Amino acid sequence: MKPTTLLGALLTVPMLAGSPDHTQATNPFFQTWKTPFGAPPFAQIKEEHFMPAFIEGMARHRAEIKAIAESKAKPTFKNTIEAMENSGRFSDPVGAVFGHLSGAETNPKLQAISRELAPLRSAHYDDINFNEQLWLRVKAVWEGRATEKLNPQQLRLLEDRYKGFVRAGANLGAAQKTRMRAINTELSKISVQFGDKMLKATKDYQLVIEKPADLAGLPEGARSAAALAAKKAGKEGQWLFNLDGPSIWPFLQYSDNRELRRQMLTAYTERCNGGEQDTRAIASRIAALRAEKAKLLGFPTWADFILDENMAKNPKGVYGLLDQLWQPALEVAKKDRTELQALLEKDLPGEKLQSWDWRYYEEKVRKARFDLDEEVMKPYFPIDQVRDGAFLVAQKLYGITFTELKGMPTYNDEVKVFEVKEKDGRPVGTFYVDYHPRPGKRGGAWCGRLRSGDSTIRPIVTNVCNFTRPTGDKPALLTPDEVTTLFHEFGHALHGFFYAGQYRGLAGTPRDFVELPSQIMENWAMEPEVLKLYAKHYKTGEVIPDSLIQKMQKAGTYGQGFITVEYLGAALLDMAWHTQTEPKEPEAMAFEKATFDKLGLLAEIPSRYRTPYFNHIWAGGYSAGYYAYIWSAVLDSDAFAAFVEKKNLFDPATAAAFRKEVLEKGGTADAGDLYRKFRGRDPKVEPLLVKRGLK
Repeated sequence: MKPTTLLGALLTVPMLAGSPDHTQATNPFFQTWKTPFGAPPFAQIKEEHFMPAFIEGMARHRAEIKAIAESKAKPTFKNTIEAMENSGRFSDPVGAVFGHLSGAETNPKLQAISRELAPLRSAHYDDINFNEQLWLRVKAVWEGRATEKLNPQQLRLLEDRYKGFVRAGANLGAAQKTRMRAINTELSKISVQFGDKMLKATKDYQLVIEKPADLAGLPEGARSAAALAAKKAGKEGQWLFNLDGPSIWPFLQYSDNRELRRQMLTAYTERCNGGEQDTRAIASRIAALRAEKAKLLGFPTWADFILDENMAKNPKGVYGLLDQLWQPALEVAKKDRTELQALLEKDLPGEKLQSWDWRYYEEKVRKARFDLDEEVMKPYFPIDQVRDGAFLVAQKLYGITFTELKGMPTYNDEVKVFEVKEKDGRPVGTFYVDYHPRPGKRGGAWCGRLRSGDSTIRPIVTNVCNFTRPTGDKPALLTPDEVTTLFHEFGHALHGFFYAGQYRGLAGTPRDFVELPSQIMENWAMEPEVLKLYAKHYKTGEVIPDSLIQKMQKAGTYGQGFITVEYLGAALLDMAWHTQTEPKEPEAMAFEKATFDKLGLLAEIPSRYRTPYFNHIWAGGYSAGYYAYIWSAVLDSDAFAAFVEKKNLFDPATAAAFRKEVLEKGGTADAGDLYRKFRGRDPKVEPLLVKRGLK
């Protein structure tokens, strides 16, 4: 079935009685989208269209659920579980577009809608989860599953829905359900508040430099980007730096002005720690509510509740991995600290190394020891070539092709769209890429979907990032970190494109498995064989020289102590917040300090995220799950070794097995079983330790 055909069917459900027809007549969410590939008609979608569409979608969903719950027919998989799977479809495109714009192109109107909508949606899904008639039907199908001839995916969907009801509180008593509703409503509201405050605090900060002398040490690219940012802000002739990644990290890496480095990093690490955008009490409240919710559901902690569905299974499983990495990483970081302290003392006798000095002196060591300068590498990484390099890797591995589509509807002129096809021309999906920071875009990088896919409908997948902007006559030249981030998010996109399950509801995977498809792609990004394919000087077209590749390889593990410690600090902070056994609201910074003191976190290495701006865990779906990146790093290092062992980075049989057993399966089977089918055994941690220079 063509994507537009199914989407049209979803969007032309008969209007409910009492619906505001005058609104629907001009609301794109109530129309058939006559756009290429069923893409959202962004130019026609206005802020005022969302709430009526959400309200209508919830009304239709309620009617569908009511019909299922009150059916007189004997409960079966088809008339209950599959019917539920196919319900609520009207809201799918509404939620997908709203969610995407809320991250990539938000504004005060969208934020206000989000605040209004959050408790309504929370109540809507509580009504479904606590529908006693519906629950009894689901339970009856589960208990009678042996009598139905269900295939493995149907059994998986049934199990997922049954457990979903239990985990939502379907078995709770009336008083407990009332309390659960209150918890869910409050969580829905304050998590939105957290995200809004963090975004505003991040975007509000500006460091404006007026004197050229204060730019000492900064490369031309960083200066040009700051001059352009200042011009856009009405401060022409000055230089503006902010807390977006392409601005702050080069500043900390290169600026000779120690005081300005201190100001920048302090602004970054003290965000939301006081003032109008203070989030400390919100974070503490979220943790307490989650602890209470876990206890209501019979789990000792929120981490136990979350991890019950992950590969790690429980907090012990998480700590079992993190503890193997913490001490080796800390020892490497301490050795590096000694070296950096010695360098600092040459410049500033008697001074102590501070957190705002680390990246600066680390860059000096990289230049002195490896003769490697990031600014020398960047001309070989113009953004379009890096993107096309990722496309080429996917083509060599899986045979798919990417063709840019001109004139597609987008929400910003910077967005580019590509058609994805199999080698034989069969459609795979549509790919939106949005690569540069803007005032309305939250920080970081992520992959999303404007339309989910399954075995019958092709997905629309997005990659949203915050990479260095082009300046003057130069294209956007990426840092090595940005290169690997592009490959990382592209790996998520491949996961979304290749899912071939019978049900869209089974597309998701455990949090500590979902990063495997993304992180394995990072391995190809910096392989010499792959660099030769895409890393070409933006001016001369010269392929990156072997001498520079060799320097990059020699420096490959340098700095991994810092990177691993700052990451693990955040992962362990997340676990500390979510292994609280009682629903208490400790003072956030005192709790954080006690956690880091117990770990022995170095003062010179701030945790990658601190409590007041840890959006991943308070508003981003990674609660008790930030460890997943390192868990998946074990998987991706071990999985990539399968290609290395074949002495062919594009070994067809290995690539076919990875696509079939991992990328296409989504959550249709146990994640551990999927990995073992691909690798033939459980993963080993040694490849990760070697790759990071920790062994």
